Amino acid sequence: MEDLSPRPGDLEPIETASRDEIAALQLERLKWSLGHAYANSPFYRARFDAHGVHPSDLKSLSDLAKFPLTTKADLRDTYPFGMFAVPREKVVRVHASSGTTGKPTVVGYTQKDIDTWATVVARSIRASGGRPGDVVHVSYGYGLFTGGLGAHYGAEKLGCTVVPVSGGMTERQIALMVDLKPRVIMVTPSYMLSILDEFRRQGLDPRQSSLAVGIFGAEPWTNAMREEIEEAFDMHAVDIYGLSEVIGPGVANECVETKDGLHVWEDHFYPEIIDPETGEPVPEGEPGELVFTSLTKEALPIIRYRTRDLTRLLPGTARSMRRIEKITGRSDDMMILRGVNVFPTQIEEQILKCRGLAPHFQIELTRTGRMDDMTVHVECAPEAADDAARAASARELAHHIKSVVGVSTRIAIHDPGFVPRSEGKARRVVDNRPKG
Repeated sequence: MEDLSPRPGDLEPIETASRDEIAALQLERLKWSLGHAYANSPFYRARFDAHGVHPSDLKSLSDLAKFPLTTKADLRDTYPFGMFAVPREKVVRVHASSGTTGKPTVVGYTQKDIDTWATVVARSIRASGGRPGDVVHVSYGYGLFTGGLGAHYGAEKLGCTVVPVSGGMTERQIALMVDLKPRVIMVTPSYMLSILDEFRRQGLDPRQSSLAVGIFGAEPWTNAMREEIEEAFDMHAVDIYGLSEVIGPGVANECVETKDGLHVWEDHFYPEIIDPETGEPVPEGEPGELVFTSLTKEALPIIRYRTRDLTRLLPGTARSMRRIEKITGRSDDMMILRGVNVFPTQIEEQILKCRGLAPHFQIELTRTGRMDDMTVHVECAPEAADDAARAASARELAHHIKSVVGVSTRIAIHDPGFVPRSEGKARRVVDNRPKG
């Protein structure tokens, strides 16, 4: 893989500013954001008043802990525009979640918000090794999902040539990659595995593709998956983080020269880590739930938003801004199996240790009597499809999961292609336990 470290003059001054300079800017912008929310969002005015706090109570960054937390339920309860802090006529775009677990969460952007979003995504692409003039193949979904358009606007802002493919039509995606020779791809990691399968199905060597950088987000993924993708494509695989309630993709990103965690773009988003049970801040460096406060958003300022993502804050390295570790899972994706906390990423790590297995999997939860059971449905590798090889792989995977995760599980090994492929976020867990 080529050395993609930034060249002199590539970085914005804020990326190498001192911590004191960053903190001073954050305090200034945080005072504005709290005041803007209180003055213009009836929701936040009522919420702050109910908790007995006022924007003027913020004298230091640590005072933010006095303010109430915001949750996804708040956006659903105020559907569609109840949390906005500008007139609807000033909103130039809305995005929304799918609403599969209730009302969708609607988020809005002023033109300045769109410009801010494009700026942080452009910064993320550059941190990943992308450069002006690159062809960027965008396989994130377009539409109400923030991934596709967020990546698109950011790539254009950086000065790239965008191929807005969206998800699906995998065979056509490969044809476009061969013909248009993109240097960068932006896609979910699970769909990148489907792209890899299609390369191999067509008899193409992925290492000979034009891809030098893959920017992967929208779902948790492991360093083991990073290694597999990098080895398969001879490319850099870099993590991007975001969520629509905060702005979309581009809240944080890894730097290609270190790949040691995602630098939060702290001039626009203030991060905290809280105890997911108590809601209290934890000491810096300790694991917990990630919380964000927007510092510059106009249409939908978000104050202390509970992301449900589990990670920890670390000092800056390649940039002055602090890092978050790769997301290990979400507190609301966590499975509790016979008293043990289990995340899909833990299962994925064990699958990738087994040479006889493909990386496509799905976890099924069932209940026998009072006991919850977990079955891992996974595909055999094409070269390990006979009965003896499958049995050996099943024993190996069950052993790894028991040893590392701490639970006994059933392993069902299937033919290649059995596990449903995702064109967006992979559905890793199917809960078939009785409700109630």
